[in-house]
Amino acid sequence: MTLKGYVGSPDQHPGWGLGDLIILVGVLVLIFGALRLAFGAPAAIRGPAIDLAPQALPYYTALSVGRMFAAYLLSLFFALAYGYAAARYRMAERGLIPLLDVLQSVPILSFLPVALLSLSAILPESVAVELASIFLIFTSMAWNLAFSAYQSFSTVPKDLTEASAIFQLHPWLRFRLVDLPFAMRSLVWNSMLSWAGGWFFLMAAETFSVAQRDFRLPGLGSYLQAAAHAGDSSAVAWGLAALVVTVVGLDQLLWRPALAWAERFRIELVEAEDVTRSWLYDVVSRAWVVEWALTRFWGPLGDAFDAALARLQPERGPQRASPARRRFGWAVAGLVIAGLGYGTIQAVGFLAQVPLAEWGTIGLAAAATAARVTIAIVVAGLWTVPAGVAMGTNPRISRIAQPAAQVVASIPATALFPVFVVGLLSVAGGLNIAAVLLMLLGTQWYVLFNVLAGASSIPRDLYDTSEMLGLDTRLRWTTLILPALYPYLVTGLITASGGAWNASIVAEYVVVGGQTYQVLGIGAVIASATERGDYAVLFAATVVLIVVVVAINRLLWRRLYARASERFRFD
Repeated sequence: MTLKGYVGSPDQHPGWGLGDLIILVGVLVLIFGALRLAFGAPAAIRGPAIDLAPQALPYYTALSVGRMFAAYLLSLFFALAYGYAAARYRMAERGLIPLLDVLQSVPILSFLPVALLSLSAILPESVAVELASIFLIFTSMAWNLAFSAYQSFSTVPKDLTEASAIFQLHPWLRFRLVDLPFAMRSLVWNSMLSWAGGWFFLMAAETFSVAQRDFRLPGLGSYLQAAAHAGDSSAVAWGLAALVVTVVGLDQLLWRPALAWAERFRIELVEAEDVTRSWLYDVVSRAWVVEWALTRFWGPLGDAFDAALARLQPERGPQRASPARRRFGWAVAGLVIAGLGYGTIQAVGFLAQVPLAEWGTIGLAAAATAARVTIAIVVAGLWTVPAGVAMGTNPRISRIAQPAAQVVASIPATALFPVFVVGLLSVAGGLNIAAVLLMLLGTQWYVLFNVLAGASSIPRDLYDTSEMLGLDTRLRWTTLILPALYPYLVTGLITASGGAWNASIVAEYVVVGGQTYQVLGIGAVIASATERGDYAVLFAATVVLIVVVVAINRLLWRRLYARASERFRFD
């Protein structure tokens, strides 16, 4: 197994096209339609009171964990289907990857009021708020998992894909026996990261205000938010303690066993000397009940399912659509184009309400936020790459540092952000420093966990070969570690960049003790427009933010992604 590099042709790099424009316009029209529907929401909404007594924390924690699990399961199924389709079908990739770029660029906290108001206009308030909360957590988890699945499925070693072709595996069997096992370690690491991202936005998902409407759900996030607003340091401490206990418990009961189970999917010729261990996994895997269930129930059920899917394998060869089907397809396409055209005209008319001077402010704000995002990404990369390699290549370090990193990553920095603001007010440029700090706290983990997953996936025999060749530290990094990390690092940087832009909404606009503090930035524009209910400016700033992030993804990150899949893969 060697790390192979070759240069692909320039025309393989993704570029702009009509499909990208149609997708971008379609998403913007969809957001505008939801915004118009939001006008029918109740004029005043008041959520339930939050009990700050410590006795309420177990119940609140259970509610929040339930929402997180629901959002994670939806995210996982979405990521597997989306990533597989994009990696295996060229026609699907041309539409799905630009769409993923656009979806990732939609600011979560900008779209939340639109989702909340539109759902509350057509559903009972309790149902609307619950669905919107799960949807927000889903959007904080799904894109990272989808990028991870796409990166893994598109970099499966060629000898494995050739073997599956020789054995004429059904697409489902190839997915289950080749693609999914190869992607499993990265999916487990990124699942942990997605949960950390969900915790980061939990406060916003359970407590949100739009003008006179106060949306609130009982949960750990709303408990922390209410405690912070009340200035109750004791309640904040109890809430953070409950969060830490929950994160540590999930690590021991869920993620650590999952990592130990994923060790079986390592691709290497030499057995690793020290692998991830889990006391719970060791106990459960040796249980007689588990062995009986695997051999007597799960195995036969899986074989029957595989056989049923194999019988449904479509006939090979080109299939020509019937005239009736072609006419139906053209009719649907015509309706979609007509709907996009009408929606675009309405959206442009809505944007025309924004004064020209406001557009100039939005442009300057976007540039200011771009500078802060760049600083946060650079700082994150400088420490996460060496730290992730150390954790990923040394399980002894990982057993101590990985749970600690997960706990720190899961603590909502938004709960502590007011403390940072107060502490930095007397420092020159303190608010800008605080904004960059919050972006860093919310996004550096995307890079760290992806680097960690990449470093832990490097076969042990390659390390042994580098030692036999007598490579010094510099050559080992330049010829083995960095090339092997490249796809994972690009994935982490893409999701970190999108997360930093999203975090700008809470990083550039903060209320402390009834006093509002803000800096020039696109996030501050969106947060301010949301608070005063200025939907035209909110939509305009959201459009600018989406266009900027999509342009960065297409001009920079997608080219790096193409380079990763072309030049750096294990073959």
